[in-house]
Amino acid sequence: MAKLAFLILAFGPILAPCVFVIAAVVLVLRVHQRLPGRGWHLPGVATCALVAVLAGAAAFGAYAWGVMSGFYVLDPDQMCAAQGVRGDHIVTRETLPVSARCVTSDGVESELVPGWVNPLIYLGLTLLVFALVMGVLAALRRRPGPR
Repeated sequence: MAKLAFLILAFGPILAPCVFVIAAVVLVLRVHQRLPGRGWHLPGVATCALVAVLAGAAAFGAYAWGVMSGFYVLDPDQMCAAQGVRGDHIVTRETLPVSARCVTSDGVESELVPGWVNPLIYLGLTLLVFALVMGVLAALRRRPGPR
């Protein structure tokens, strides 16, 4: 099970952008095919599902990038040395917000996770929840009422 989780995280930065681009193209085609002059209306279930896939792919891709930017390819000392941190290393990790820091015995810290990762994760998760709520509301709106 741990190997499967590792493989999913390892291929996440590669597969998530592919899913994102496919969902974005389908969403753009849906918007382009909409008849002109119909005005603005609330999105349908399919549109909300596409936005949810887009947001989920962005959040997962950023999370996988952040987790994999630390210690799964090289050992921590090599990653810290690659960042230019010299001396003895103490490695600190956090899952959410994603963080991997090299801390020397002198107290000098170096963050290995790029700064854009955590904002993109939180933005993607927020948009995912919003799209799911809007999709449920759209599905309830389209249900026929009691006769």
